[in-house]
Amino acid sequence: MTHPTEARSFGPAAADYDRYRPRYPEAALRWALDGLTRPARVVDLAAGTGILTRGLLALGHEVIAVEPDPEMRAHLVATTPGVRAEAGAAESMPLPDGYADAVLAGQAYHWFDRETAHAEIARVLRPGGVFAPIWNLRDERVDWVTELSRIAEIGDTVDHLRQTVTDFGDVFAPPEWAEFPHTTTLTRDDLRGLVRTRSHYLTAAPARQAEVDHRVRHLRDTHPALTARGLITLPYRTLTARTHKP
Repeated sequence: MTHPTEARSFGPAAADYDRYRPRYPEAALRWALDGLTRPARVVDLAAGTGILTRGLLALGHEVIAVEPDPEMRAHLVATTPGVRAEAGAAESMPLPDGYADAVLAGQAYHWFDRETAHAEIARVLRPGGVFAPIWNLRDERVDWVTELSRIAEIGDTVDHLRQTVTDFGDVFAPPEWAEFPHTTTLTRDDLRGLVRTRSHYLTAAPARQAEVDHRVRHLRDTHPALTARGLITLPYRTLTARTHKP
């Protein structure tokens, strides 16, 4: 399901998004593309600032980034020299039929109009091609991470996604799932910067933003796991689904 206001909120925060959002573990990307020879032709769908694009390029693949937001796309181009970046969306990609060996979507699947997007992704893939959405999700088995998610109104969890994303329509085979542990290291100020890249924060009224800032500072300055260290290790569970076009 799409949420136009929130989905379009990231552009003005493109630089911060690229700075604070986590990268994707190499093992997750390799699993998503297992069986494809390099260089595979991979579409990074809803590519944002190119975090996933750069991970795929580092593995030796040919990557075409498709991103609807012009500010996010401009940042991607500026930080990823030589990449091909196209204006487009999951529901309408400016690519020919059977063009790609794989389509990946990082942190973006929940924005898609699923029925339309599934058909469009299948159109762009060759027979046997791979579709793999991937999510970096905070590990809420850690208590302070659960509190951070509550403050920032972050709802996606591994369990929620596994319960709500059960298939990718009739055009794809039943999905396989894999999970990978992942961490990022942040400064104390980075923690607040990360929260400020969330759509709920970006679309909130100034008073609500100030309240969230205050609560993040309070958590950072009072929780025993955070006050005793200069750097903060934020644990993630990277969830990847993989399906094939018959």
